[in-house]
Amino acid sequence: MNLFLTFEFVLDFSLFLQFKNQKMSLKKASLLVVLVLLIDQISKIYIKTNFYLGEEVKVFEWFRIHFIENEGMAWGAVIPGDYGKLFLTLFRIVAVFGISWWLWDSVRKKLSNFLITAIALILAGAVGNIIDSVFYGVIFNDSYNQVATAFAAEPYGTWFYGEVVDMFYFPIWEGNLPSWLPIWGDKHFTFFNAIFNVADVAISTGVGILIVFNKRAFGTSEKEVHITE
Repeated sequence: MNLFLTFEFVLDFSLFLQFKNQKMSLKKASLLVVLVLLIDQISKIYIKTNFYLGEEVKVFEWFRIHFIENEGMAWGAVIPGDYGKLFLTLFRIVAVFGISWWLWDSVRKKLSNFLITAIALILAGAVGNIIDSVFYGVIFNDSYNQVATAFAAEPYGTWFYGEVVDMFYFPIWEGNLPSWLPIWGDKHFTFFNAIFNVADVAISTGVGILIVFNKRAFGTSEKEVHITE
Protein backbone atom coordinates (compact mmCIF):
# COMPACT_ATOMS: atom_id res chain seq x y z
CA MET A 1 0.00 0.00 0.00
CA ASN A 2 3.03 2.34 0.16
CA LEU A 3 2.59 2.84 -3.58
CA PHE A 4 -0.82 4.45 -3.15
CA LEU A 5 0.40 6.53 -0.22
CA THR A 6 3.12 7.86 -2.53
CA PHE A 7 0.60 9.09 -5.07
CA GLU A 8 -1.61 10.49 -2.31
CA PHE A 9 1.42 12.48 -1.16
CA VAL A 10 1.98 13.71 -4.72
CA LEU A 11 -1.58 14.97 -4.90
CA ASP A 12 -1.37 16.59 -1.46
CA PHE A 13 1.86 18.28 -2.48
CA SER A 14 0.21 19.66 -5.60
CA LEU A 15 -2.70 20.96 -3.54
CA PHE A 16 -0.26 22.63 -1.14
CA LEU A 17 1.50 24.41 -4.00
CA GLN A 18 -1.83 25.49 -5.44
CA PHE A 19 -2.97 27.07 -2.20
CA LYS A 20 0.43 28.71 -1.67
CA ASN A 21 0.13 30.17 -5.20
CA GLN A 22 3.50 28.77 -6.26
CA LYS A 23 3.64 27.49 -9.81
CA MET A 24 5.31 24.15 -10.40
CA SER A 25 8.58 24.48 -12.30
CA LEU A 26 9.79 22.19 -15.06
CA LYS A 27 12.49 20.95 -12.66
CA LYS A 28 9.90 19.86 -10.07
CA ALA A 29 7.71 18.26 -12.74
CA SER A 30 10.72 16.40 -14.12
CA LEU A 31 11.65 15.25 -10.62
CA LEU A 32 8.15 13.81 -10.21
CA VAL A 33 8.50 11.94 -13.53
CA VAL A 34 11.89 10.49 -12.49
CA LEU A 35 10.55 9.47 -9.04
CA VAL A 36 7.62 7.57 -10.54
CA LEU A 37 9.88 5.95 -13.15
CA LEU A 38 12.29 4.75 -10.47
CA ILE A 39 9.49 3.22 -8.38
CA ASP A 40 7.99 1.64 -11.50
CA GLN A 41 11.19 0.10 -12.85
CA ILE A 42 12.52 -1.07 -9.46
CA SER A 43 9.23 -2.86 -8.75
CA LYS A 44 9.13 -4.45 -12.22
CA ILE A 45 12.74 -5.61 -12.16
CA TYR A 46 12.23 -7.08 -8.69
CA ILE A 47 9.16 -9.01 -9.80
CA LYS A 48 10.79 -10.14 -13.05
CA THR A 49 13.91 -11.44 -11.28
CA ASN A 50 12.19 -13.00 -8.26
CA PHE A 51 8.90 -14.45 -9.59
CA TYR A 52 8.08 -16.93 -12.31
CA LEU A 53 5.19 -16.17 -14.64
CA GLY A 54 1.86 -16.71 -12.90
CA GLU A 55 3.34 -16.84 -9.38
CA GLU A 56 1.18 -15.19 -6.76
CA VAL A 57 1.72 -13.96 -3.21
CA LYS A 58 -1.40 -13.25 -1.17
CA VAL A 59 -0.82 -10.10 0.90
CA PHE A 60 -4.47 -9.85 1.93
CA GLU A 61 -7.54 -11.69 0.71
CA TRP A 62 -8.34 -8.68 -1.47
CA PHE A 63 -4.77 -7.75 -2.49
CA ARG A 64 -2.22 -10.01 -4.15
CA ILE A 65 1.08 -9.76 -5.99
CA HIS A 66 0.45 -11.74 -9.16
CA PHE A 67 3.09 -11.73 -11.91
CA ILE A 68 1.85 -11.57 -15.49
CA GLU A 69 3.17 -10.09 -18.72
CA ASN A 70 1.27 -8.53 -21.60
CA GLU A 71 1.94 -6.62 -24.80
CA GLY A 72 1.03 -3.37 -23.14
CA MET A 73 -2.73 -2.96 -23.54
CA ALA A 74 -5.38 -3.15 -20.82
CA TRP A 75 -6.61 -6.63 -19.85
CA GLY A 76 -4.01 -8.22 -22.13
CA ALA A 77 -5.63 -7.01 -25.36
CA VAL A 78 -3.40 -7.26 -28.43
CA ILE A 79 -3.24 -5.71 -31.89
CA PRO A 80 -3.37 -8.64 -34.34
CA GLY A 81 -0.70 -9.27 -36.95
CA ASP A 82 3.06 -9.66 -36.98
CA TYR A 83 3.61 -5.92 -36.59
CA GLY A 84 0.82 -5.17 -34.12
CA LYS A 85 3.16 -5.04 -31.13
CA LEU A 86 5.68 -2.90 -33.01
CA PHE A 87 2.95 -0.48 -34.08
CA LEU A 88 1.74 -0.15 -30.48
CA THR A 89 5.24 0.57 -29.18
CA LEU A 90 6.01 3.14 -31.89
CA PHE A 91 2.65 4.82 -31.36
CA ARG A 92 3.40 5.15 -27.64
CA ILE A 93 6.82 6.64 -28.34
CA VAL A 94 5.23 9.30 -30.56
CA ALA A 95 2.61 9.92 -27.87
CA VAL A 96 5.33 10.44 -25.26
CA PHE A 97 6.87 13.21 -27.37
CA GLY A 98 3.46 14.84 -27.56
CA ILE A 99 2.88 14.55 -23.81
CA SER A 100 6.38 15.90 -23.13
CA TRP A 101 5.66 18.94 -25.24
CA TRP A 102 2.32 19.40 -23.44
CA LEU A 103 4.12 19.34 -20.09
CA TRP A 104 6.77 21.83 -21.24
CA ASP A 105 4.16 24.15 -22.73
CA SER A 106 1.97 24.00 -19.60
CA VAL A 107 4.92 24.91 -17.38
CA ARG A 108 5.97 27.70 -19.77
CA LYS A 109 2.47 29.18 -19.66
CA LYS A 110 2.36 28.79 -15.86
CA LEU A 111 -0.84 26.77 -15.98
CA SER A 112 -2.46 25.04 -13.01
CA ASN A 113 -0.39 22.79 -10.76
CA PHE A 114 -3.20 20.25 -11.04
CA LEU A 115 -2.71 20.10 -14.80
CA ILE A 116 1.10 19.97 -14.62
CA THR A 117 1.04 17.24 -11.94
CA ALA A 118 -1.45 15.21 -13.98
CA ILE A 119 0.59 15.51 -17.19
CA ALA A 120 3.80 14.57 -15.34
CA LEU A 121 2.15 11.42 -13.92
CA ILE A 122 0.73 10.42 -17.31
CA LEU A 123 4.13 10.99 -18.94
CA ALA A 124 5.93 8.94 -16.29
CA GLY A 125 3.48 6.07 -16.68
CA ALA A 126 3.73 6.09 -20.46
CA VAL A 127 7.54 6.10 -20.40
CA GLY A 128 7.58 3.35 -17.75
CA ASN A 129 5.62 0.93 -19.93
CA ILE A 130 7.59 1.92 -23.05
CA ILE A 131 10.83 0.93 -21.30
CA ASP A 132 9.40 -2.58 -20.86
CA SER A 133 8.30 -2.80 -24.49
CA VAL A 134 11.55 -1.50 -25.98
CA PHE A 135 14.22 -3.04 -23.73
CA TYR A 136 12.95 -5.98 -21.67
CA GLY A 137 12.87 -8.38 -24.63
CA VAL A 138 16.64 -8.05 -25.09
CA ILE A 139 17.57 -7.83 -21.40
CA PHE A 140 15.72 -10.75 -19.76
CA ASN A 141 15.13 -14.38 -20.60
CA ASP A 142 11.60 -15.75 -20.35
CA SER A 143 9.78 -16.36 -17.05
CA TYR A 144 7.97 -19.59 -17.95
CA ASN A 145 8.47 -22.01 -15.02
CA GLN A 146 11.62 -20.14 -14.04
CA VAL A 147 12.84 -16.88 -12.56
CA ALA A 148 14.28 -14.63 -15.25
CA THR A 149 17.79 -13.21 -15.15
CA ALA A 150 18.96 -9.83 -16.38
CA PHE A 151 21.30 -9.59 -19.38
CA ALA A 152 20.61 -13.23 -20.20
CA ALA A 153 22.60 -15.03 -22.88
CA GLU A 154 19.32 -15.98 -24.60
CA PRO A 155 16.80 -13.14 -24.14
CA TYR A 156 13.16 -13.94 -24.79
CA GLY A 157 12.53 -11.29 -27.46
CA THR A 158 13.94 -8.53 -29.64
CA TRP A 159 14.03 -4.74 -29.59
CA PHE A 160 10.53 -3.17 -29.38
CA TYR A 161 8.94 -6.57 -28.68
CA GLY A 162 9.29 -6.77 -24.90
CA GLU A 163 6.38 -7.64 -22.62
CA VAL A 164 5.08 -5.23 -19.98
CA VAL A 165 5.38 -6.52 -16.40
CA ASP A 166 2.23 -6.31 -14.25
CA MET A 167 1.84 -7.38 -10.63
CA PHE A 168 -0.86 -5.61 -8.57
CA TYR A 169 -4.09 -7.59 -8.29
CA PHE A 170 -7.14 -6.56 -6.25
CA PRO A 171 -9.83 -9.29 -6.41
CA ILE A 172 -12.12 -7.42 -4.02
CA TRP A 173 -15.08 -9.70 -4.75
CA GLU A 174 -15.30 -13.01 -6.58
CA GLY A 175 -18.27 -15.29 -7.13
CA ASN A 176 -21.23 -16.19 -9.36
CA LEU A 177 -23.59 -13.42 -10.38
CA PRO A 178 -27.35 -13.76 -9.64
CA SER A 179 -29.25 -15.83 -12.20
CA TRP A 180 -31.81 -13.05 -12.77
CA LEU A 181 -29.19 -10.76 -14.34
CA PRO A 182 -29.51 -10.61 -18.14
CA ILE A 183 -26.53 -11.84 -20.21
CA TRP A 184 -24.20 -12.28 -17.18
CA GLY A 185 -26.53 -14.29 -14.93
CA ASP A 186 -24.91 -17.33 -13.21
CA LYS A 187 -21.52 -16.41 -14.69
CA HIS A 188 -18.38 -16.25 -12.57
CA PHE A 189 -17.25 -12.68 -11.97
CA THR A 190 -14.31 -11.01 -10.26
CA PHE A 191 -14.20 -7.38 -9.20
CA PHE A 192 -11.57 -6.00 -9.76
CA ASN A 193 -9.92 -8.43 -12.20
CA ALA A 194 -7.34 -6.16 -13.85
CA ILE A 195 -3.67 -6.72 -12.98
CA PHE A 196 -1.55 -3.59 -13.31
CA ASN A 197 1.74 -1.90 -12.41
CA VAL A 198 3.06 1.39 -10.99
CA ALA A 199 3.07 3.02 -14.44
CA ASP A 200 -0.61 2.18 -14.85
CA VAL A 201 -1.35 3.68 -11.43
CA ALA A 202 0.49 6.87 -12.45
CA ILE A 203 -1.51 7.18 -15.67
CA SER A 204 -4.81 6.48 -13.89
CA THR A 205 -3.97 8.98 -11.15
CA GLY A 206 -3.10 11.64 -13.72
CA VAL A 207 -6.34 11.06 -15.63
CA GLY A 208 -8.24 11.03 -12.33
CA ILE A 209 -6.83 14.45 -11.40
CA LEU A 210 -7.94 15.85 -14.77
CA ILE A 211 -11.46 14.48 -14.25
CA VAL A 212 -11.99 15.28 -10.56
CA PHE A 213 -10.23 18.67 -10.62
CA ASN A 214 -11.23 19.54 -14.18
CA LYS A 215 -12.04 23.20 -13.52
CA ARG A 216 -8.84 23.81 -11.57
CA ALA A 217 -6.71 21.87 -14.03
CA PHE A 218 -7.97 23.73 -17.09
CA GLY A 219 -8.58 27.09 -15.42
CA THR A 220 -7.27 30.42 -16.62
CA SER A 221 -3.49 30.73 -16.81
CA GLU A 222 -1.56 33.32 -14.85
CA LYS A 223 -0.61 35.10 -18.11
CA GLU A 224 -4.25 35.35 -19.20
CA VAL A 225 -5.25 36.73 -15.80
CA HIS A 226 -2.73 39.59 -16.17
CA ILE A 227 -4.01 40.37 -19.67
CA THR A 228 -7.64 40.55 -18.52
CA GLU A 229 -6.65 42.78 -15.63
